[in-house]
Amino acid sequence: MIATADLYLAGASFVAAFASGLAGFAFALIASGVYLHVLEPTAAVALVLAGSLATQSVTIFRLRDGIVWRRFWPFLVGGVVGAPLGVALLGRLDGEAVRLIVGAFLVGYSLLMLAMRHPPQITGGGQAADGAVGLIGGIMGGFAGLSGAVPTVWCNLRGWPKDEQRGVYQPFIVAMQGLALATLAASGGVGMDTWIAFAVCLPALFLGAYAGLKLYARVDDKVFRRIVLSLLLLSGLALLL
Repeated sequence: MIATADLYLAGASFVAAFASGLAGFAFALIASGVYLHVLEPTAAVALVLAGSLATQSVTIFRLRDGIVWRRFWPFLVGGVVGAPLGVALLGRLDGEAVRLIVGAFLVGYSLLMLAMRHPPQITGGGQAADGAVGLIGGIMGGFAGLSGAVPTVWCNLRGWPKDEQRGVYQPFIVAMQGLALATLAASGGVGMDTWIAFAVCLPALFLGAYAGLKLYARVDDKVFRRIVLSLLLLSGLALLL
């Protein structure tokens, strides 16, 4: 007989994977609320990372033609440098204050961009600016698990086509989450309970990612932009509440 907890985990996994398949991010935002109610915190975090990586692997493979490596690598280098800096800041900064500041920024930015008929685009700065954004994403990922927020906003402001936006921030999120999961596993934080829960969620993860990708293929750049902004708005509200 399937336990009620397993149904909760599978249901949350499907919805989170659907959002990730559609927009390329927001898995942790949706899944963690349920996972943390069913599993103890360390196991929940490990399952969020493993589930997100499984989902992202499926969608990245399907959208691999959108990855422009010359555009992506500055973000990756910045993120790899920034992640340990973020870890070093643990205990030195007020995590609650950072959460509220980032949440307020995401809410304000999303509402402003949604209200604009012709949003601004940033074309300057080149690879140096992209690397700096990756550095910020890495620091925020190491400190607060928010590696994807700033790169997603930046790609949106760059005005790139939807495939190219996802071709940057989605593999960036995968790299940062893979680094986090490897670090957690090396410290003994990934136990058998996590892998059992992952096996329970795996069918829902793949089904959700597939459904999200099917819908993604039907939306144009304008609709995709509004979907991304709406999910960023929800992310900001979740951080503020």
